[in-house]
Amino acid sequence: MNKHMNELSVVRSFNVADFRTTKDEKFNVEGHAAVFNQTTTIGNWFYEVIERGAFDECDFDDVLFFVNHNMNKIPMARSRRNNGNSTMKLEVDDVGLLVKADLDIENNSEAKTLHSSISRGDIDGMSFAFRIKEQTWENLDTDMPTRRIQKIAKVFEVSAVNNPAYTQTDINARDKEALENAKNALDNARSNELDNSNALEIEKLRTQILMKG
Repeated sequence: MNKHMNELSVVRSFNVADFRTTKDEKFNVEGHAAVFNQTTTIGNWFYEVIERGAFDECDFDDVLFFVNHNMNKIPMARSRRNNGNSTMKLEVDDVGLLVKADLDIENNSEAKTLHSSISRGDIDGMSFAFRIKEQTWENLDTDMPTRRIQKIAKVFEVSAVNNPAYTQTDINARDKEALENAKNALDNARSNELDNSNALEIEKLRTQILMKG
């Protein structure tokens, strides 16, 4: 097992069965932007699991809600901690990260379109952008190691997405930057594993020499 304490910017997309419109008086759409303990394939390079408790120390101070991560558009909703005017609420439950948003379907035509698309099931995926604080790598000597995300430092934004890559989560194959980041993360983990292994071998040799002396 190889444990790292570092921070990487990551985007993950989910196809969640519970992304839906609601009759809630305050929030008219909800769904999970992240799911715990789902083993998923990242770029066919490694498996990944977001562990329960990953959001326990997460920074949710200011999180925006977009469509397909298009940050050039006006946000559909926004969550600000300790702000009564927030139009989105983030909750960590037994499933993962639950998003509840109030879309202004009366005054914002794009919000109305999104609400309709979610209601019809045309959009059934969610995604979130975040930074990793703590992760553990397993089986780095295999073709498909596993990364366990144990702590997430910050969530920047959540999005409704119309093309989740797989039924659970994965990097969209068309997102070249995200794929490159994933590959770099694996390369760095394997490099660190090799360095640690070499250091261990050197220490074993040093111990053997001292014992012979």
